[in-house]
Amino acid sequence: MSKSLIFAFATASPSTRPLYVLRPDEIATFQAERGAAWAEWLTATDFEAGLGEVRLLPGKDGGVAGAVVGYGSAQARRRTRFGLAKAVAGLPAGDWALQGTLDQGERTEAALAWLLSAYRFDRYRPGRKPAAETRLVCPEHVDPERLIAMAEAEALTRDLINTPAEDMGPAELETAFLDLAAGFGATTEVIRGEDLLTQGFPMIHAVGRASPRVPRLLDMRWGSAGPKLTLVGKGVCFDTGGLNLKPSAGMSLMKKDMGGAATVIGLARMIMSLGLAVQLRVLVPAVENLVSGTSIKPKDILTSRKGLTVEVNDTDAEGRLILADALAYACEGNPDILISMATLTGAARVAVGPDLAPYYTDDAGLAAALEAGAKAGFDPVWRLPFHDAYETVIEPGIADLDNAPGYGFAGSITAALFVRRFVEGPRYMHFDIYGHTPSDLPARPKGGVGQGARALLEALPAMLRQ
Repeated sequence: MSKSLIFAFATASPSTRPLYVLRPDEIATFQAERGAAWAEWLTATDFEAGLGEVRLLPGKDGGVAGAVVGYGSAQARRRTRFGLAKAVAGLPAGDWALQGTLDQGERTEAALAWLLSAYRFDRYRPGRKPAAETRLVCPEHVDPERLIAMAEAEALTRDLINTPAEDMGPAELETAFLDLAAGFGATTEVIRGEDLLTQGFPMIHAVGRASPRVPRLLDMRWGSAGPKLTLVGKGVCFDTGGLNLKPSAGMSLMKKDMGGAATVIGLARMIMSLGLAVQLRVLVPAVENLVSGTSIKPKDILTSRKGLTVEVNDTDAEGRLILADALAYACEGNPDILISMATLTGAARVAVGPDLAPYYTDDAGLAAALEAGAKAGFDPVWRLPFHDAYETVIEPGIADLDNAPGYGFAGSITAALFVRRFVEGPRYMHFDIYGHTPSDLPARPKGGVGQGARALLEALPAMLRQ
């Protein structure tokens, strides 16, 4: 794995320089209070305090005495998460301390943005010049341990998604999974290849059997006290679409089709590093959906672990098949809360775009906790409905379920209804995420990204108390 540049927070010292955060209406007051030299400099450089706009402040010795960064308008901040992170690239190396009228939530967002913006994926560019090491003094009343846990987990998720399938197949995903478990003393079990058939995971095996890199189910357990929380993540390490082959444009990003697995692995890292009082279990069905003489075929009928039969009307709707076996297995462990995460449908992207993490649940308490957690974790989510009226759409008649009904509408909802059929007992929440940032954004460079994990971390205390 690549080494991500996540810097710890700095400790204030005489060499720490101030970073003044100014709203547009605070410029005049700042100029009056800080003297003519800085006032004239800001006027001469047309500083308007736009969100992330930076000006270095000259010192008497000709060096950099500090900097100002604009906080922009309220509208600009609503439109751009982590806007202050734009400033980091414009600052010289060294330690910086925020100054200004930010409230605690704003300071927390700024500090998290600072850490997230330090991420680089340099595995395939070893000669690339490293970024300047700009560190931040953790603002007052902000929890550095929690934010560092979030940033390190996000870096892990991004690394997993960004790594191309040649170097991130089922075996490599297994290695990352086992390394994480070993680092926190978790126990693991891995079921591979033909053992999936003998141990009752026929659909995981069916999806992955066409690849020479054998399919597997990864299972991690951590914690011996507290409510039982089980996370299930879709681990399709590459998706050609199978015999229903994707066109080139649809296949080009399919290294990210294990984004659900990468995100639950990152969430598990946060939970374990912060020592939350839960009995955590993580299940990842890891496969490649390739084309060979053993590929599943359209109109094949598979029998799932739960016993439900599934007509395969599109081999490119494979993620819900592997989730189905994993979810049924998860329920056998009687968890209190079960959460699945998957890059499941293009329909979800059409509905909410790449920046929102759509989720499904029938549990109002879980939804309320998650909405609050999304605000606290600066990790937006959007609730979509398990609309029962569409249940008949996924019932083909020849089998219990259809993995890809030709309905033409509500593709994310029908996929969510499909996976819900394999859940019995626990309170359940399902995420249909994208796992990718299409262009560079503050604190989120183009490429792999976690979605929903910070929201869940912030929501878990309330969820587990319910």
